[in-house]
Amino acid sequence: MGRTKALLMIGIITFLSIGCSYQKEEVEPAEEIAEEENYLGESFEDHVIFPVSVEGLVGDTMPFYDNGEYNIFYLADQRDGKQGYHPWGLIKTADFTTYDDKGVVINYGETVEDQDIALGTGSVIKDKDGTYHAFYTGHNDMYEPKEAVMHAVSTDMENWEKIPEDTLYANENYSQNDFRDPYVFYVEDENCYSMLVATRKNNIGVIARYTSEDLKTWEDKGVFFENDMGTDSNLECPTLLSYKGKWYLSFSDQWPHRLVHYRIADSFAGPFEIPEQDIFDCNGFYAGRMETDGEKLFIVGWNGTKKKHTDSEDYDWGGNMVTHQLYQREDGSLFPVLNEDLEKLLSNELTLRPEKMTGSAEYTETEGNISFAGEQYEMAGFKELMGSYLVKTTIRDFDKEGMFGFCFDTNEESVGRLNIVFNGANKRIEFYNGSNIMERTAQSYVDYDISDKDELDVSMLIADGVVCMYVNYEIAFTTRMYMSQGSDFGVFSVNSKVSFDGLRAYK
Repeated sequence: MGRTKALLMIGIITFLSIGCSYQKEEVEPAEEIAEEENYLGESFEDHVIFPVSVEGLVGDTMPFYDNGEYNIFYLADQRDGKQGYHPWGLIKTADFTTYDDKGVVINYGETVEDQDIALGTGSVIKDKDGTYHAFYTGHNDMYEPKEAVMHAVSTDMENWEKIPEDTLYANENYSQNDFRDPYVFYVEDENCYSMLVATRKNNIGVIARYTSEDLKTWEDKGVFFENDMGTDSNLECPTLLSYKGKWYLSFSDQWPHRLVHYRIADSFAGPFEIPEQDIFDCNGFYAGRMETDGEKLFIVGWNGTKKKHTDSEDYDWGGNMVTHQLYQREDGSLFPVLNEDLEKLLSNELTLRPEKMTGSAEYTETEGNISFAGEQYEMAGFKELMGSYLVKTTIRDFDKEGMFGFCFDTNEESVGRLNIVFNGANKRIEFYNGSNIMERTAQSYVDYDISDKDELDVSMLIADGVVCMYVNYEIAFTTRMYMSQGSDFGVFSVNSKVSFDGLRAYK
C-alpha cells in the first residue's frame, strides 16, 4: 500500500486553512478550445463558459446592463511586459451563454507621467441624455498619491473620450494611495448621482460616498460603510443596487480571506445587515460585482490563474471570468445558483461509466449511481474530459461526519492530485491542490454544515481549467484546476458511506 493512500486512511484531522493589486507578468494567454470530442467520442461544438479576453486574461469586471445586454467591462490582463497595463476591455452578452469580446475600449495613458498609466476598476452609467460615463481608477506607482478617480464619456461604449480635468483625488479624510474602484449610481429621492469609493480612514478599510448633480464635480459625504468584519482590510470593488425590494451592498475583502461579501438593507442609505451566510463562493472567485436587468440578478467576477500555470502553486491575479446567477429568498438573502440559461444550453446528456473502481465501490448503470460502503479509501474513476461540461449528481446516504467528494488527475493509486472535498467533521467544503489531503492545508474552503442535510444536489461546470460547483441552491465553489482538462476524474470516499446518484455529464 502506497504512502499517499495510507495517509488518506489514518482518519480525519483538523485542517488549517490574494485585492486587486496591480502587477504584470509575461505569460502566454490561455487558449480557447474550439471543438472537441465528448466523453463518448461524439463531436459537439464547445460552449464558452468561463471567458478569457482577446487581450489575454480577465481581471476585475464591471457589469453594466443597457438595452437588453450586459456590457461587461473588465481590466484586460495582457501580461505583455509593457509600462502601461490593465486597459479596460468590453465583453457583451445577453444571457451569459454567448459572448462578444470587443477588446480594449479605454486604454491606459501614453507616458509614465500620466496618472492612468495603469487603469483600475470603476463603473459605467448612462445619463438622462443617453451619454455613457465611465469612472475608473487611474493608478501610477511613480506618483504620490498613486490613485485617483478619472472620467471618460462615450456615445456607444466602445469609443471613449477621457476628461482629465475631472480627475478626483482623495482629500485629507482618506488614504491618498488607496482611493479606487468607483461605483456610480443615481438616487431618485435625492435627485443626484452618488459615487462609492473604496479607500481607508483611520487605518481601516471604508467605502466613502460622494454626490454630484452633473457627473463632473463631486462633494464628499463622508464614510458610507466601514469594515464590519473585525479586520482592517480594504473593501474592494463595491456594488450597490436595488433588487426586488431590497438594497444590496457587495465588496471584496483584500485580506486575509479574499472573499466576496454582501450586506442587505431596506434603503440605499442602510443600515446594512450581515446575512447569516454573507459570501457567495470561496477564494477562487474574486472582485465580484452585481448587476440586474430587473428580473434576474448576477454577480460577475474572476477565477485567477496559478503562478507558473501549475496546479500546485498559489493563485495569481486575473484569469477567467466567472458569473453566478443569484437567487433571492423570501427574507431577502441571496444565494448563487447555476445560470438557468446555461443549464438549458448544456443539454446533450452523456452517461458517465466508470473505467476503474477501488475498494467496495458499486456502480448501477441504469441509474448512473456510484455507492461506497465506507471501507478505507474508495474511488470510481472516469475517462478524461476535454472541453466544456456540466456534471450533475445528487449525493445521498452519506456519513454526516464523513469525507467524500470529487477528484481530478488521479495518480497510480487512484488518488486525485486535485480534490474537492465535503468534510463533514470540519463542517466545510474544501479544495486541495495536492493528493495528500490528510497532511496538506486546503487552498480554498467555505463553511458548510452537512449534518442537517439529507441530500446534496450538485451541479459542476468544468471548462478551460476552471471548475465551479453549485450545491443545494446555497453555495458556489470555484477552483482553478488546469488538469481538470485532459485527465481523468472521479468520485471518492475516505472511510465514509456515501452514494453519488444519477451521475451524468452534459455538453
